[in-house]
Amino acid sequence: MNRGEVWWAQLPGLKGRRPVLLLTRTAVIGYRTSVTVAPLTRTIREIRSHVRLGANDGVPKESAVNLDDLQTIAKKRLVRHVTTLSRSRMQQVDEAIRFALALPPFQKDAP
Repeated sequence: MNRGEVWWAQLPGLKGRRPVLLLTRTAVIGYRTSVTVAPLTRTIREIRSHVRLGANDGVPKESAVNLDDLQTIAKKRLVRHVTTLSRSRMQQVDEAIRFALALPPFQKDAP
């Protein structure tokens, strides 16, 4: 289990499974009972807090990682590994997280 992997997960309050991107740093995943994830959505919006994914990323359907909806869930809720995102795609994810959380260099853009 590593940062940058997409997993099917059973999210609290939702029926069925949903794909999520694992965001917790790899070095601590083995020591923790919970991890931070971002859900994937098939509602594609051209906003800076979403990162579009497609077949080249190893996901079955075009989708986007929603970095406005970070969640911490128990690791046991991760059901099945789907794919691992490339380093360049994870750099896009990192930029989207910075924007979503108003971290530098995007702090000045926050309302």
